Amino acid sequence: MSTRVFVARLAGIDVFDPGGEQLGRVRDAVTMLRVDRQPPRVLGLVVELTQRHRIFVPMGRVTRIEPDQVVLSSGTVNMRRFERRANETLVLTELLDRTVTVRETSAAATVVDAGMEQNRTRDWVISRLAVRTQTPRLSRRRGQLSQVDWNEVDGLALQETRQGTDTVVSMLSDLRAADVATALLEMPEKRRLEVAAALDDDRLADVLQELPEDEQVSLLAQFTDERTADVLEAMDDDDAADLLGEMAQDDQERLLQLMEPEDAAPVRRLLTYEDYTAGGLMTSEPVICLPDATVAEALARVRHPELSPAVAAQIYVVRPPAGTPTGRFLGTVHIQRLLREPPSALVSGLSDNSTASLRPSAPIDEVTRHLAAYNLVAVPITDDHDRLLGAVSVDDVLDHLLPEGWRERDDDEEPARG
Repeated sequence: MSTRVFVARLAGIDVFDPGGEQLGRVRDAVTMLRVDRQPPRVLGLVVELTQRHRIFVPMGRVTRIEPDQVVLSSGTVNMRRFERRANETLVLTELLDRTVTVRETSAAATVVDAGMEQNRTRDWVISRLAVRTQTPRLSRRRGQLSQVDWNEVDGLALQETRQGTDTVVSMLSDLRAADVATALLEMPEKRRLEVAAALDDDRLADVLQELPEDEQVSLLAQFTDERTADVLEAMDDDDAADLLGEMAQDDQERLLQLMEPEDAAPVRRLLTYEDYTAGGLMTSEPVICLPDATVAEALARVRHPELSPAVAAQIYVVRPPAGTPTGRFLGTVHIQRLLREPPSALVSGLSDNSTASLRPSAPIDEVTRHLAAYNLVAVPITDDHDRLLGAVSVDDVLDHLLPEGWRERDDDEEPARG
């Protein structure tokens, strides 16, 4: 995959699903400008389907960008018509042709293209700009074309003196989701809603997962059902199920109907389990490998930046199919074991099945004792046919064992001494 891609060159190229079927063509890219000079993140692509129907495809769904094609990780996409949200900027439509000032020379220039690339956290950011220096109006000569880093020009950042929602969102952009959640709780209700509404779906999903469930419900109640469904799709399945579990049955079903079927299905399964049981605590998306996967392939999967350390600590080896509920569960392989073996080794030869799995009906105290007794960071959950349903990690258990309101504890409060 290309390490740097200029957005203007993407315009009009074909978009394919993993099976090679054409879905549409790229028409634009969506970004969110910042109050500082840090490169803005590319949120996704605007893809035009038949009859000029345009949809939004998050960058997380993009697996490859080649000179003549974009390949997605799944053929299932959200068919809702694309609408630009507040604080979003369309790169081709709104960013190109903007006048900027090159800081080194103080020369006025026009943006003619924007180069995006993946950073260390695997996010796509606009890191470079192609600019053409402006010439006197009556001159027949074209200005010089050059490339500059995003932070080498003035004129594209949000106004730093503007104390509106844009500024607050930009100031929060580099914080961890848990810190953004804390900041939201300290805001007046009106500002809290404005800031939450301005966050993109993935970021809002991460932040919501760090808020108390009553606050999650309160915030989402202010959004349209369509926006709420988009955010639920971006949340971890277990967190989405916990959130929906706080809502009335009619509201649950209405939102599940609006979600994409492949996103709604695992959430529906989780909602069938009782609270404070293994089924109610587990994630249905642990790291799963088939027996013929190599160590190199397994390590590539646990490197995914969206995985929590506890979930990424071990993989689960199963017979096909690989989606939960899987085929027969064969065992687990800890990441430390993967690091000690040659990349070409098969995970089937490394899996350990000496530690029993638990059933989804197991109560939380049994899950806790199991984790502690075997010094585990996660435990597999299987059904009566030994099919893997999911996994419960230490952080899932801690989140339910801590007292209610622990997130709101005053940071200045001195912890109790033993």
